[in-house]
Amino acid sequence: MILALQRFLICAGMMLAVGVNAAEPATYGADDFSRIEKIDTHVHLHGKLPVFMARARWDGFRLLTINVNYSVFPPLDRQLSDALALKKAYPDRVAFATTFDASDSNSKGWLARTQRHLIATVKQGAVGVKVWKDIGMQQRDPDGRAVMIDDPRFTPIFDALAERGIVVLGHIGEPRNAWLPLDAMTTSGDREYFTQHPQYHMFAHPEWPSYEEQIAARDRLLDRHRHLEFVGLHLASLEWSTDRIAEFLRRYPLATVDLAARLVHLKLQASVDPAKVRQFFIEHQDRILYATDLTRLLDQEDAAFAEEAHRVWTDDWSFLAGTQTLRSDEFAAPFQGLALPREVIDKIYSGNARRIFPTAWR
Repeated sequence: MILALQRFLICAGMMLAVGVNAAEPATYGADDFSRIEKIDTHVHLHGKLPVFMARARWDGFRLLTINVNYSVFPPLDRQLSDALALKKAYPDRVAFATTFDASDSNSKGWLARTQRHLIATVKQGAVGVKVWKDIGMQQRDPDGRAVMIDDPRFTPIFDALAERGIVVLGHIGEPRNAWLPLDAMTTSGDREYFTQHPQYHMFAHPEWPSYEEQIAARDRLLDRHRHLEFVGLHLASLEWSTDRIAEFLRRYPLATVDLAARLVHLKLQASVDPAKVRQFFIEHQDRILYATDLTRLLDQEDAAFAEEAHRVWTDDWSFLAGTQTLRSDEFAAPFQGLALPREVIDKIYSGNARRIFPTAWR
């Protein structure tokens, strides 16, 4: 009897040990990068891009390419045709979001034309509609008043989108750095961008609404349309403060934020208080979308764009999933990888995107 009991305890101990050893670690490692499904929910793809698409597949990425009425991009009809071609060629990899031109929103018939366009592109497969910073930062009425995103002329559009459950992707305003002098900006990337695009360096353009006025207009829009599913692109232009982003998410339960071109600001905050940044991701793990804002302009070689994407994707993975000490060429201080739990990584990199855009990727 005693011998049998001893054998039972030994076997039970061995089984427990095997179970512990077989359990997955709490976090992902570098070797997991390419095998985990990931979705970059904010890219701008122009052209056929066979090399880039092969790189995306190898790295485990699906993509949401977003059309936008930006002067350095191809015309909107060309962007739409490129998006449709990529979606057709890579139905399991590429989805797209449509947009509209607000520059002539004062003209007669603009609303009806815009609504017909949006309905048509949604029927073609668009999974969302983007609104851009030209509303609030470039458009004026004939009387010189800045046209803001909460202007009543846009109400029928947002009512229709909310009624149909179509997601709105909002790039409203700019990073807070845009309202600072160049030498006061917190990242070199912002200094470079606003040097090259002085029309968006709002410190030099006090004739346009302030940073807080841009944010307030966006919030008035969401207060008016409580049933609108909204993605605050670029961390909802609140990138400088995890507290402000968290406040936004608490105030608007149907809103999420994406990380596009703003993860560097969280890296900067992590150089000061990594525990706070890590807790932000854990607390709001259901409300954050991985995104980069990778943009392929037509004068960039496909292979070069693929290399750039791989570098950005692996750098971000090192910060979100890794543990090592890291550095950025955008600011001086070192920062630590956040080592987010696997379940948090899975949501940020793919789970949230699949929930918000359920028809996007086959």
